[in-house]
This record gives sequence, C-alpha cells and structure tokens, in this order.
Amino acid sequence: MAASNRSVNQEQLEKLLAKVDPAIQTYIEELQTQITRLADIGYALSAEQNLPKLLNTIIEEGMRITNSDGGTLYLRTEDDRLKFEIMKTRSLGTDMGGISETPIPESIYPVKLYDPDGKPNNHHVSAYVGLTGKTLNIPDAYSCEDFDFTGTKGFDKAHGYRSKSFLTIAMTNHENDIIGVLQLLNAQDPETGEIIPFSIEKQKLIESLASQAAVAITNVRLIQDLEKLLESFIQLIADAIDEKSPYTGGHCSRVPIISMMLAEKVHTADWGPLAPVKFTEEDMHELRIAAWLHDVGKITTPEYVVDKATKLETIYDRIREVEIRFEVLRRDVEIEFLQNKLALDSQDVEGLAKLEAWKTAELAQLDDDLKFIQIANIGGEFMAPEKQERVKQIGAKPITINGETTTLLNEDMVYNLNIPKGTLTDEEREVINNHIVVTIDMLEKLPFPKKLRRVPEFAGGHHEKMDGTGYPRQLTGDQMSIQARILAIADVFEALTATDRPYKKGKTLSEALRIMGFMKKDHHLDPELFDVFLKEGVFQEYARNYMGTEYIDEVDIQPLLEIQPKKD
Repeated sequence: MAASNRSVNQEQLEKLLAKVDPAIQTYIEELQTQITRLADIGYALSAEQNLPKLLNTIIEEGMRITNSDGGTLYLRTEDDRLKFEIMKTRSLGTDMGGISETPIPESIYPVKLYDPDGKPNNHHVSAYVGLTGKTLNIPDAYSCEDFDFTGTKGFDKAHGYRSKSFLTIAMTNHENDIIGVLQLLNAQDPETGEIIPFSIEKQKLIESLASQAAVAITNVRLIQDLEKLLESFIQLIADAIDEKSPYTGGHCSRVPIISMMLAEKVHTADWGPLAPVKFTEEDMHELRIAAWLHDVGKITTPEYVVDKATKLETIYDRIREVEIRFEVLRRDVEIEFLQNKLALDSQDVEGLAKLEAWKTAELAQLDDDLKFIQIANIGGEFMAPEKQERVKQIGAKPITINGETTTLLNEDMVYNLNIPKGTLTDEEREVINNHIVVTIDMLEKLPFPKKLRRVPEFAGGHHEKMDGTGYPRQLTGDQMSIQARILAIADVFEALTATDRPYKKGKTLSEALRIMGFMKKDHHLDPELFDVFLKEGVFQEYARNYMGTEYIDEVDIQPLLEIQPKKD
C-alpha cells in the first residue's frame, strides 16, 4: 500500500512540474535530488563506524552539495580547542587528515575557544561558531571586518590562492553539545567556475548535514568509548590476576602479545595450508579480548596453590617446621650422648670413643637426611622411585614432641615431598586446571555483543590439544577454532620462556622450541600454526622485545619444520 501511495504521489508531482516554468521545474528537481541525497547521506553516516572515514564522508558531501573548492573539519577537544581533523582544497591538491596518507602538520595548531584571560575567542570565525552555535555565511572574507582573517590572508599569499566565500556551521548533537565545526570555502558556480557566495538553500542543506554528522560522530565516539572502557576493564582484571601472583606476573599481558603477533603472520602469510586464512579487524579485536581474558578464572584460584614454590609450601613453607624437627632430633642425640657418657666409667676410654663415634655418625646422618629433604622440597624435573622411598624412610623416624612420640614427617608432608615432578600434588594441579572451567563459566555468563560472541570459545580452548587429550572438554583440532589454537601456542611459549615461575627456570629459545617440537610431534599443538610461528619469525620478534639476552640463543628451525605429527 505504501509503495502504491508513493507511486501516486510521484505521478502527481510529475504532472505538477509539467505545468510550472522550466527554470522552477529544474530548481525543484535539483532540490528533490539534494533532499534524497541528504537522506542517503544520513543513512551512510549512521552506518559508518570508522571515525576517520566518517569525517571524510562529512566534508566530501559538504563540498559536493555546495560545489565548494575547499573545506575544513574541526572537532572540539576536552581542553576547549578546535582540533583540525581534515583539510581539503581541490584546486591546490590539498588533502590532509582523515583517511588521507598526509596527516595534519604539527605546525597547524588547534584553534583556542578562549583567550588566555578566559574570554571567548570571538574574533576567530571557527571559534565563534564553535562557542555560539551560530552559522556564519560570509560572501567575501577580505571585505569582512567582524572577524580576523589574518591567517587566511597569509595562507593565500603563501600559496597564490584567494579565499573568498566562507560557510561555517557548528556540528551540534542530540544533547545540544557543539562537538565540532564544519567550514566550507569558495562555493563555485557549476557552469562558470566563478567563486560565488553560499546560497541560503545550500546553507540549510549543510546545516542539516552538520546536524546529522554531529549525531553520527557522537554515536561513533560513544561506541569507541564503550569499547575502550571494556578493553581497559578487561586489562585491569588481567593485571589484577598477574598482581595476585608475583610468580606469574605479566603472563596475562604477554600471551596477548604473542597471540596477536602469530595471528598477524597467519593473516599475511602467502604460503602453506593457512595461506587462505584472513582475519578482519573485528576478528583481531575478538582474539585480543579473548587473549586478555584467557586466564580470568585464576581470580578464584587460591594464592597458596598458584604461588606454591616448594613441595611443602602451603600458607608458609613447612620446610622450616621440618628443620626444627631435625633440630629436636639433634638435641635428642646430644642428650642421649651425655646421658650415656655420664653412665660410663671415666676410665673407659674405648667406650667413650665408641660413644663419640656414634654421636658423630648420628648427627652426620641427620644432616644428610635434612639436606636430602631440603633438595627434595625444591622440586625438580623428576623424582626417582628410590628417592621417594628414602623420603618415606626418613619420615618414619620417631620423634618425641611434648611428651608424645610421632613420626618425623606426617603423612601429608611425605605425600607432598614425593611429588614426582614439580611442586604440585595431583589435587593441587586439578585446582590449577580448574581455572579454565571457571574461565569458560564466567565468560559464558557475560552478554558479549555479537562481534565478541566467540570470546568464551577462544579463551576456553587454550588448554585443549589437537589429539583430544587436553582439558577441560577434550576437544580435537577440528573442533577448535584457529583462534583457540593460536592462543594454545602463545600460552605454551610464554609459559616455557617465562623467568618468573617459582617451580622452574625460564627456557632459552632453543630449549623452548625443542619442547614445542615434541608437542608438535605428539599432535598437541597445531603443526601448521607452529610452522608459521617458526618460519615467520614470531619467536624471534618476541624474544628481541621481551626476553633477556641470556635466554636468546641460536635456533635451527629446519628440524622442527620437518617434524611430522603422529596419527591420532
């Protein structure tokens, strides 16, 4: 029905136009075209989310509508200035700012809205409009005495130009805030090219354009501010997690760096199976957010587990308690020695010698046992079964404390000291691993916008493995997005090269990549992504900027590239 009405209205308009003077008919047709074009511009402005492109569209359409030779677009800053964002003059070939490759020169200072003494800068055209919101339509700048055009005349003299007609309009948004100024220069007669004043009709159209532009700019800025706030808040959480543990400080900020480096190389690589893979700006933003949030679940992980530097550490390192117990045993040896010595005949030289030898041997054995326990407490790459058995034997020694006899080491101490590798028990490792479950649960509860909807999947997949033996969901490679697989490589590389872990030293580049090579062979890491990581030099770029020189050594990547993953 609506389409039918439009058709009837169009027919009526055409009949009406046929009866009027041809000149008026032409004028009405042009005006109709301009109004239709203005509506199209409004739609285009509301759809554009890139601020430089949006500003460029505004000034280009303003110049097109008025057939003007030049234009300048200013945006108001927080310190009450009008900053030059775009400057164009067709006849001079000037195109600066916005999406142009030529930035606004630093020598062109923003226009101050207020004088140093705080008075309004009403002598400058753009400042006056930016303060009052009033449109200025000046036919000839050189004959205008109300405003200072000294700068304009100086520009003209330097460039052999003649600035004449000016149309300066405030961009006022829906909250009635003046956010900028649009200034058009030298309207031209479309037939003769002569410089003419801006007509009232064109002024009205540009005022409408400026109003639409202000709303569009405000909306884009609002979206950008919200995105900046979200990203800053996310980074704040990541920093808080790093601060929570002095031993993993920086992990949450370094993983995004590695992830984005690798993603950019995948995007630009023109070789191998991943050559067709390309990422949009939104894809990259989504990955960056996921990388920052990949360990957000650690905010719930107890510090005494995250920071467990030794096997006996809980709230404190219980090795101190063990050392005190050994001191008690040493005391008991001394007491027993003195008691037996008093019981001996002072002339029994042989008995005294045997007693001295017994004391020396007992104390030496205690010293040796304590040293062994102290070393075992540190946690190494692997603890052999015979060493675990010795811990049990030492732990079973009797000790009397406060009149009660018990074992030297309690059951929990023996259990922790016999951790085969590292400093975490299976139960504590499960607590650590549970952070990814918490991460997924937390992120899936957040109402991410459409363009960030895959963040939970990306962040939640960085501990999965290509062969399906990862956690928490045991996904296989074909069930994981490429972004999740990128995060997995970044997380492993950062963990291997980090120098702030309590339970291990940082690896050199060659050591870290050798271990990752084994993970490629075992089909734990994506082999194609790992090859990009190697061939495109991601590891070298990261090392130059974020690793100590003592950890950067020569790496032969060819053997690593030749590794073939085992079949699942």
